[in-house]
Amino acid sequence: MSFAQLGLIALGGALGALSRYFVGFWVQSHVPKSQFPWGTFVINATGSLLLGFIMTLLTERVLVNQNWRPLITIGFIGAYTTFSTFEYESAQLGSSWQAMWNLLGSVVVGYGCVILGMRLANVVASAITRAGAHH
Repeated sequence: MSFAQLGLIALGGALGALSRYFVGFWVQSHVPKSQFPWGTFVINATGSLLLGFIMTLLTERVLVNQNWRPLITIGFIGAYTTFSTFEYESAQLGSSWQAMWNLLGSVVVGYGCVILGMRLANVVASAITRAGAHH
């Protein structure tokens, strides 16, 4: 791995961390007050969607510069998603229905979002292929 690739991963990480902060803040400020960590839940779901989409698109369907995948997946999405925060916030909820909803819901919704992202990437890639065939 080159220094240029490391720099791109660091850039992606900085952008992902900032996005995590702003998305989490925005979500928490737009839902009714509760102990449930909606910001982290939304971040993990959208991060799963994005990872499924990007990994499928960039590894299976579209050839791009090799630096894009680590910048987006390792850098941006790695800093954007929040597994350790998810675990901590679940523990903070204690033995409650909210803790169980957060644990089970995040896993199920995250998995569904990865699958959805993969399917969306295939649709986009097919549309790109068809559009290229018409030119």
